[in-house]
Amino acid sequence: MEEDDQKKKGRVCVTGGTGFVASWLIMKLLQVGYSVNTTMRPQSHSSGSKKDISYLKNLPGAQERLQVFPADLENPDSFEAAIEGCIGVFHVAHPIDFQETEEMITKKSVKGTLGILEACLKAKTVKRVVYTSSAFTVMFNNDGPDTVVDESSWTDVDYVRNANYFGASYSISKTLTERAALEFAEKHSLDLVSVIPTWVNGPFICPNIPGSVTGSLAMILGKENEVQYFNINPFVHIDDVASAHIFLFEYPEARGRYICSAVEITMDELYEFLSTRYPELKIFSPQSLDDNTLKFSSKKLLDAGFRYKYGLEEIFDQAIECCKQKGFL
Repeated sequence: MEEDDQKKKGRVCVTGGTGFVASWLIMKLLQVGYSVNTTMRPQSHSSGSKKDISYLKNLPGAQERLQVFPADLENPDSFEAAIEGCIGVFHVAHPIDFQETEEMITKKSVKGTLGILEACLKAKTVKRVVYTSSAFTVMFNNDGPDTVVDESSWTDVDYVRNANYFGASYSISKTLTERAALEFAEKHSLDLVSVIPTWVNGPFICPNIPGSVTGSLAMILGKENEVQYFNINPFVHIDDVASAHIFLFEYPEARGRYICSAVEITMDELYEFLSTRYPELKIFSPQSLDDNTLKFSSKKLLDAGFRYKYGLEEIFDQAIECCKQKGFL
């Protein structure tokens, strides 16, 4: 019976499989019966050491139903082999290199994404593409305080450039890439939806601590100079993010963009929550990034029938427990 379900589910591709969201998504897809092709950047011969991907290869079902392909956003044609024969593509990969200029990162991201979408058209088997966007694509503009952000909101890239926000190049490249992906999909009648997660936190199966977990746990990890919080901070559990990707892939009426954000908490409330819940840990009170009081609306995703499983307690409990187990705390 299980074998029949797996055949019925078909094969999908997840780009950038070694990352935080992508690796968890692969685990979930295998759990529910999909076969998965995933991509990772080819190993450079100069580095000598081979990247350890045993955490993917050892996932339940991976031996029979996971294949890993070398592919690089700088060479979009390299994704064709991984996408061939797939019924769906989850495009999660995005270049993060703070040494590169905003222009270089954006060019690489847009070119790579459009190349992947071209490969989806060429394959003729891809029913839907799910693109992993970011809250940074909706939250930065000059709308003023107390704005409710929804799927019609777009980050103003000129505003971000002038304001010189932390991670500005990431915000701009994600915004311009998502716009380019949606425009391409509309022009070529390709079924594409985008997931816009806020601050992703929780446990992780990749060996290194993900940047968004470091940011979420900055008060605990003592990273006061690296990360600043917003006045209101929106969080979502990694498992809910992965589930939302699969839900939107399978939901026939899915169209356009979907914000994925489970809980919101002010910086002061978060400090109070962490200090009370984890008295054994040293918690510091950080600076606020700005007076931003944005709220994120998940109404569209909830109206489609999706439900979040994890609240603030589980998000932080599981992230902290995972960090302890892996020796980061």
